[in-house]
Amino acid sequence: MQNIRNFVITAHIDHGKSTLADRMLEITKTIEKRNMQAQVLDSMDLERERGITIKMTPVRMEYSLGGKDYILNLIDTPGHSDFGYEVSRALAAVEGAILLVDATQGVQAQTLYNFEMARKAGLKIIGAVNKVDVAQPEQIEAAIQEISILLGIEPEEILKVSGKTGLGVAELLEKVVKEIPAPKEVTFERTASRGLIFDSQYDEHRGVIAYIRVFSGEFKVNTTYHMVATGAEVKTKDIGYLKPKLVAGLSIKNGETGYIATGIKDPDLVKIGDTISDVRAVSATDQLELALPGYREPKPVVFVSFYPEHPEDYDEFKKALAKLRLSDSAIRFEPDASEVLGRGFKGGFLGKLHFEIAAERLAREFDVPVVSSFPSVAYKVKMDMRSIKTTEYLEPVEGEAGWYWIKNPKDFPSDPLEVYEPMTAIEILTPMQYLGPILQLKDLYRISDVLTETIGSASAGRMLIKAKLPLSDLIADFDDKLKSVSQGYGSLSYEVVAYEKGDVDKMEILVAENIVPGLTRILPKSEIEFEGRATCSKLKDLLQKQQFKQAIQAQYRGRIIARETLPAMSKELGNFGKNGGDRTRKMKLWKKQARGKERLEERGTQSAVRIPANVFKELLKK
Repeated sequence: MQNIRNFVITAHIDHGKSTLADRMLEITKTIEKRNMQAQVLDSMDLERERGITIKMTPVRMEYSLGGKDYILNLIDTPGHSDFGYEVSRALAAVEGAILLVDATQGVQAQTLYNFEMARKAGLKIIGAVNKVDVAQPEQIEAAIQEISILLGIEPEEILKVSGKTGLGVAELLEKVVKEIPAPKEVTFERTASRGLIFDSQYDEHRGVIAYIRVFSGEFKVNTTYHMVATGAEVKTKDIGYLKPKLVAGLSIKNGETGYIATGIKDPDLVKIGDTISDVRAVSATDQLELALPGYREPKPVVFVSFYPEHPEDYDEFKKALAKLRLSDSAIRFEPDASEVLGRGFKGGFLGKLHFEIAAERLAREFDVPVVSSFPSVAYKVKMDMRSIKTTEYLEPVEGEAGWYWIKNPKDFPSDPLEVYEPMTAIEILTPMQYLGPILQLKDLYRISDVLTETIGSASAGRMLIKAKLPLSDLIADFDDKLKSVSQGYGSLSYEVVAYEKGDVDKMEILVAENIVPGLTRILPKSEIEFEGRATCSKLKDLLQKQQFKQAIQAQYRGRIIARETLPAMSKELGNFGKNGGDRTRKMKLWKKQARGKERLEERGTQSAVRIPANVFKELLKK
C-alpha cells in the first residue's frame, strides 16, 4: 500500500480538469498516444458537446519515480454546483486532491466550495495554476497569490502547469507521489474485506458493474460477497481495474480502486455509497459495524414529473429510468400519474442542470422521448385536515402532525395554513466592476441578507457576494441572468441550508379549457398576476396553431386572471375579387370551414394538451 496514491482533480467548471488528466494519461503511458483523444475521460457525448464533466471517471495509472513503481488512482470530478454529490463520493474514496485554478480566471465560487469539501474530508490538497501557456504573467501571479492565501501556504509551493502543452504536469505527478499520503487500512474488530461502492454502470450481459475503493482485505474473482445495506449476494465472475477501460484481473487489494461485475440485474440492489464485504450483515448492529464512514446521502432539491410522449412506451420508459439511475445514483424516481398525460414518474434532482442532463440522456441513450413538467421544489405545507378528502398521495413530514411535503405543484392545496420554502446560501465571485449590475438582480429575484467582501489583493478587484435566495428563484434561470449581467465573469455556487416561511400560492394554466398539470407553478403571491399574463403571452408565441382557436388562460384560486387566444390556422381561399370570381361560392366555403373548426374546437377541449419540452425551458426565463 505504500506505493499507492489515490487522488482527485477538483476545480470550477471549465478550468481544464479533463485536459490535465489527458496529459497525465500520456505521461504515464496509460493510453498510447495514437489512441488519445481530447477529454478521453469524458466518455459521454453530452460532456464533449457542453465541454463539462458530468460523470466522475476513475482511472488507474502506473508511474515510476526514483527507481520505485507507483500505482496512481485518479478520479476526474465534475465542476458544476449541481454535481457536488459526485465530488463528495470521489472525496470519500481518496486521500488527496489537486485544486486546479485557471490562471486566466482565477479562483471562482465553485473553487471555494470544492476546497471546503476537500478540507472537511481531511485530504492533502495540492494547489496548481492551469493554462499558464495562454495567461499573462500578471494573471498567473494573481492566481498563485489567491491559491496560496486559500491554502495557507507559500506561493512557491503552487505549481504552474498547462494541460494543453503538458508543461509542469510531470512535476505535478511527482508532487502527488511525494505529498499525498499512502492509503491506510481501516481498522475493524473482525477480519473482513470491505470496499466502498462509489459509482456504477450497467452492462446488458454482466449486470451492475460496481466501482469500488477497497479499505480493508482483498476482493477476488469467483468469490461470494454481500451488500451491507441491501443484503444482496454477489458472486464475482469478473473483477479488475479501470485503465480507463475495464481490464480484468484476479483481485483488487487493500488501498486500490477497481470494478466488480456483480451479475445483478435489479438496480435497486446495488446502491452507491453501500459497503460490499465478505461478511454478511445479519442484523442492524452488523450493518452499522460493517458500513464504511464518510459518505452522505444525496438530497434531491428540484422535482420534475416525466411522462412518456407515447403512453404505450411506459414499460420501456420505466426500464430506461432504472438504467439511468445506475449511472446517476443522485436521481430519485417515484410513480406519478396525470389525467392528461397518463402514467409517469416524479423525479428528484440536485439542480436544474442535473434535470436537463437527465432528460437529454433519456432521449439520446434510451430513445425514450418524454414530456416534462415545470421544475419545482419541495414545499413544507401545513394543511387544514378538515378540507382534505385523502392524504394517500401526500408525504408527511416526520414528527410534525398536519405538515406535508409538496413536491408537485398540482398537489399544492387550495387553502394552506402555512407554507415553508427551501432557501439557499449563494456565493457569487465577480470582478469589482460588475458588483452594481449583480446587486440589481434584487429587482428580479428575492435576494436577501447580502454581504460583500474583497477577495485577494485590492489591485485584483474581486468581490465575493454572499446572500440568501429561495431555491425556486435560483432554478428560474438565475445562473443565466448572472452570466448575462456580469458578461460571463460572475461565478456561482450554492447550497440548500434551511426552510423559511414563504408567501406563495398555486397558479394553473389552461389550454383549450384543459388544466395542463405540467404548467402548474408555485409562485410568490405578489408575482402571480404578472407571471400569469407573461406566461399566457409567451405560450401564445410558443405554441403551434391548430385548425381551431385555443384559449390560453391563467387561473388563481378558481379565478381567471389572464387570457390570450391562439388563432386557428387560416386557409387561403384565393382572391375572389379578380376576374369575376363568385363570392357566393367563397362564402359557402367559409361557412363550411367555420362549422368544421367549431367541431374541431369542441373535440380539442376534450383531448389531451401536449406541451413540447422546449416550451418549459423558455417559460422559465425571467
